[in-house]
Amino acid sequence: MSDFQFTKTTRRIIGCAMKVHNELGNGFQEIIYQRALAREMVTEDLEFVRELPMT
Repeated sequence: MSDFQFTKTTRRIIGCAMKVHNELGNGFQEIIYQRALAREMVTEDLEFVRELPMT
């Protein structure tokens, strides 16, 4: 990936996170935000994997 592609993807991911934050606000458990972010990223056609184990 070129730097431009990283920048574009990063902006899309941050946009998803901001949308979730603006819609939900604060006060929910982490799992609620995880699910909302996953749904938003699917909507934006971003590929991702949740909760990958660290090796």
